[in-house]
Amino acid sequence: MKKLPVKYFRQAKDAGRALNLAAKSMRILDSVSWDDTHRESFLKSEKLPTPEYASIDVSRPRELIHDARKSIQGEHVVFEWLNRLADTLETTTHLISSRGTHAFYEASSNLFGSPKKLMLDGKTRVIDLAQHMDGTLDGLDFSKLVVEGYETHLSAREFADELMPRLSEHFGASAPTVELSDTLSAKAVAGRTRIRIRSSAQFTDRDIEQLLQHEALIHTATALNGRAQPHFKILGRAHAGTTEVQEGLAVFAEIISGAMDPERFRRLSDRVIGIQMSIDGADFKEVFDFYKERVEVPEQAFENTRRIFRGGIIAGGAPFTKDMVYLNGLLRVHNFMRTVVKLGRADLIRVLFCGKMDIEDVPALAQMASSGRMREPEFMPPWAKDLRFLVSYMAYSSFLNQVKMPGFQAYYQEELDDVPIVWDFAV
Repeated sequence: MKKLPVKYFRQAKDAGRALNLAAKSMRILDSVSWDDTHRESFLKSEKLPTPEYASIDVSRPRELIHDARKSIQGEHVVFEWLNRLADTLETTTHLISSRGTHAFYEASSNLFGSPKKLMLDGKTRVIDLAQHMDGTLDGLDFSKLVVEGYETHLSAREFADELMPRLSEHFGASAPTVELSDTLSAKAVAGRTRIRIRSSAQFTDRDIEQLLQHEALIHTATALNGRAQPHFKILGRAHAGTTEVQEGLAVFAEIISGAMDPERFRRLSDRVIGIQMSIDGADFKEVFDFYKERVEVPEQAFENTRRIFRGGIIAGGAPFTKDMVYLNGLLRVHNFMRTVVKLGRADLIRVLFCGKMDIEDVPALAQMASSGRMREPEFMPPWAKDLRFLVSYMAYSSFLNQVKMPGFQAYYQEELDDVPIVWDFAV
């Protein structure tokens, strides 16, 4: 892969600056947020919410994207990366300008995908994985998977107080602040300088490790590393083109660090199923009823449903598909990790931590890193600093794919058929 000549590198930097400014002015989640009065009203009456979205002028971002394209001239992997960025940000302008219409779903699907879209192998659909996970975990009493007294329950304030010293341990003086928020749909959202916690949410001490691995050591770390890049500050900015791999990498981090739990996995699967229900025509109330059977409190069922319908059509048929990126991204990241380990290119794993990017961007960023135009990432989770466990895990995973599992399963099923339930652990 040839090095980008200095003349074209200057053009690439000009394009990157313009695209960074365009991305800065388009905050998707803020553009589709709802006032909390909708939750209170719905839980009292169960009448469909009627959110209204403030008008947002996207003419300036479109001008910046147009200016960036003027500098993206020539055939090189770096220009291909910048062109993908321009396409993503242009679609984002369509998403924001079409909130509350069916065109919103079309733009959302282009940015984040849809549950029935085939992946690179031409066979796998995310809805199939979600339904498989849901079926596998169906009927489990998750409370019986934890020894009584092992888990501590925390309020949002207690959780924040426990989290802060852990952040300082990993980030030092660059550690983000932790703030409580009354307006979040998610339990937590991480940026470069702060992590916001929903003040009404309840947590356990296990959630501390989960949030540390997912939000801090992925989202915050890549934001800080990207912001530190000398030439392309857009690598420190979250936008729709990075969402799938960012969330996939974050879920992968939960798994590889041992922070994942089956209840969390089921929540991610349910999000995909809820999105597909809305695509098939289910309205807000019908999806809310689906969630109400699966969560402890109606408030959480509302928040889960709101995530799907924000920006879309409340009567169904046009949801916000962002929440399917968790499983889709996980599949992509896992297969990327397994492939680079098999190829002996584990060095490319660390490229993912240079900033916020898509997997398709790795060749361009690796090319710039090899020519001294990218900074090595300063902040990474322990499993990325020391790749020995990850490489071993991926080599084992690759080996398991060669094993014909049905024979093993039939053997053990017969052996265990009459084995009694022990200590009331099975459900």
